Amino acid sequence: MVNGAGGSIGTFGVQIAKAMGAEVTAVDSTNKEKMLRLIGADYFFDYTKEDFTKSGQTYDVIFSMVAKSSYSECMKVLKPQGRYLLANPRMSDMLRSVMTSKFTDKEVIFVFAGETEEELLTLKEMIEAGKIKSIVDTIYSFEQAAEAHRRVETEQRSGAVVISAGHNSKT
Repeated sequence: MVNGAGGSIGTFGVQIAKAMGAEVTAVDSTNKEKMLRLIGADYFFDYTKEDFTKSGQTYDVIFSMVAKSSYSECMKVLKPQGRYLLANPRMSDMLRSVMTSKFTDKEVIFVFAGETEEELLTLKEMIEAGKIKSIVDTIYSFEQAAEAHRRVETEQRSGAVVISAGHNSKT
């Protein structure tokens, strides 16, 4: 399950999980459903209408980019021996993760950028094989950086917002 599936990290999460043979549930807003299904999501929850933690579904892996997600509610829908991957953890979640991993059969992982050469080569191979691709919402020029930031904050983007040095106008 990918929570925050329609953003820049989430779109890669959906594609990588699918390329690895997973059945993928995406959580985001309705305007991103079509794109998420096109890149591999098998199931979809619109978080503005339905709380995935109340659906009765359980998951082997929850990959979340959403800092305000309820840690305890996510733990309830994580299967035994499941993994909860936090891409945007709050300090409280980082502290709780240590206790969860130590005293339960579930594992909580948070990692900050620091890719290994092996990981980057794996991504390169997946890109070259057409298994994953960048999903770009909008390209902005440097002069439009404030507008680009506002676009990201709206959470309405599908994929990444890019600022390009050689780009003159929004496309």
